[in-house]
Amino acid sequence: MNRWVVAMSVMLPTLIEIIDTSVVNVALDHIRGSLSAGIDEATWAITAYLVSNAIIIPLTGWLSRMFGRKLYLILSITVFTVSSFLCGSAWNLQSLIVFRIIQGIGGGALQPLSQAILLEAFPHKQHGTAMALFGVGVMFGPIIGPLLGGWITDNWAWQWIFFINIPIGILSVIMCMVCITDPPYMQRTKMTVDYLGLTLLVVGLAAMQIVLEKGQGEDWFSSGYIFWLTVVSVASIIVFVVVECFFARSPIINFNVFRDVSFTTGNIVMFFAFFNLFASIVLLPIYLQGIMGYTATMAGKVLGLGGIATLLTMPVVGVLVNKVNPRWPMAAGILIASASTYLLSQLNLYVDFNTVFLPRVLLGIGMGLLFIPLTTMTMSGIRREDMGNATGIYNLLRNVGGSVGVAFVMTMVSRHSQTHQLQLTEHLSPFDRGYQMAASYIARMLRYQGYGDYASARVADGVIYGQTLKQAAVLAFNDAAYVIFAVMLCVLPLVFIMKRGKTPTQQGLH
Repeated sequence: MNRWVVAMSVMLPTLIEIIDTSVVNVALDHIRGSLSAGIDEATWAITAYLVSNAIIIPLTGWLSRMFGRKLYLILSITVFTVSSFLCGSAWNLQSLIVFRIIQGIGGGALQPLSQAILLEAFPHKQHGTAMALFGVGVMFGPIIGPLLGGWITDNWAWQWIFFINIPIGILSVIMCMVCITDPPYMQRTKMTVDYLGLTLLVVGLAAMQIVLEKGQGEDWFSSGYIFWLTVVSVASIIVFVVVECFFARSPIINFNVFRDVSFTTGNIVMFFAFFNLFASIVLLPIYLQGIMGYTATMAGKVLGLGGIATLLTMPVVGVLVNKVNPRWPMAAGILIASASTYLLSQLNLYVDFNTVFLPRVLLGIGMGLLFIPLTTMTMSGIRREDMGNATGIYNLLRNVGGSVGVAFVMTMVSRHSQTHQLQLTEHLSPFDRGYQMAASYIARMLRYQGYGDYASARVADGVIYGQTLKQAAVLAFNDAAYVIFAVMLCVLPLVFIMKRGKTPTQQGLH
C-alpha cells in the first residue's frame, strides 16, 4: 500500500484526538451552564480525559501485541468515535465525565500507534519526512483546537465539538480497514496478563495526572488529598518499574529500550522541550489578557501565528534532516527556543504587539527545528518489534512534560506574585517620597476631571495599588520565564550524546 495513503489513514484520527485534548477548554463555560455545574466540577471533564489518555499511552505496545495492531487501531478509533457521540449526548456532568474517560481510553493509543506505523511505513532515509507529518499533526492540534472549539460553541452548540468527530471517525475506520496491514511481528500474540503491573500503572498514572491538574488549585501539599495522591503515585510507579524489570514474565512496558542511550537521552530532551512549550503557551495568555488587557482574539493571534511558524518550519526540517547531521537542527532549535523564553523574561508593562509576538514566533521556529530530528534520532536504534512500546513511552513522557510545565508555571506565577507584591507594598507608605509624588500627581489629574479632594485622594491610592499588583504579576511572569530559559539551556549538552542507530530500520510498507 502507498505509504502516503497509510500516513493519511493514521494521521486523520490522530489529529482529531489531539484536537480533543484542548477543544473542551474554551467550551467549559457553556458546558457547565448547560449541565448546571460549578467551574471546579466542570474541569473534571478535562481532567478525566487526560487521566485515561495518560494511562493508555504507555500500554499501547502491550495492547497491540495482545489484540494485533490493526485490530487495536480500529477498536481505538471506534471507541473514540462512539464515545464522542455519547459525550455530545450527555444529560448531566457525571455522564459527561464517564464518557470522557471512555473517549480518553479510545484516543490514548492513536498518537503512539500512528507514530510507530509511520516510522515503519517510510524507509529509514525518509524518517525525517515521516516525523514531519506526525509533528504537523501534534503541533497543529493544540493550535486549531481552541479556535475550532470557540467557533463551534459560539455558532452552533457545545455538543458539536464532539459530534464533529463522528464522520471523521467513521472515515478513519474505513481507511484503516482498507489501507493498514499488520507485519508478522505485530500480529495477535497469546499473552499472560500482568495484573499487578497493570494495576500499579493505572493507579500511579491516574494519581499523578490528577495531582498535576488539581495541585495548584488545592494549594499543593497543604491539601491532604493532593499529598496522599502524590504518595500513592510515586510509590505505585516505583513498584511498577521494579515489578516490570525483575519479576514480570510478560511485562506491560519493556524497559529494555532504555538501554539505548539515544532513546533515553531523547526522552529527557523531549520531556523538557514540551515542558518549555506548554509552560510558555500558558504564560503568554496570563501576561497578555491578565496583565496587558488584550482581548481573547488578540491573544489568540499571538499564540496562533506562532504556531503557524512551527507548521511552516517542520516540512523544511523534514527534508533537511535527511541531508545533514540531525544534531545541528536540534541544537539550533533548543537555542532558539531558549532565546524565546529569555525574551519573555524581559517583558514589561509597556511593550507593543510586535515585542510580544517575536518570542512566540521564535518558540514556534525552535520547536519546529527540534521536534523532527529529536524524534528521528530517538527512535533510530529501536527495533521494529519494539517500536510500539518505544513510541508509547515517548508520547507519555512528552505529555507528562507538558503537564509538569503547566503546573510549574501556574504555581510559580501565583507564589512569586505574592512575594513581589509584599516587597513592592513596603514602599506604599505616606512617608515614601516616590509614593507621595505619584499620589499627588494622580490626585491632581483626577481633580481636573471633576473629582473632589477626598475622592481624588482615595482613587489615587487605588490606582497606585492596582499598578502595584500588575507590576508584581509582571515580575512573577519574568521569574517563571527565566527559569524555563535556564532549564531549556541545560538540556543542550544532551543533544551531543545522541547518535543515529547503527542498524537502520529496514524499508517496508504496511
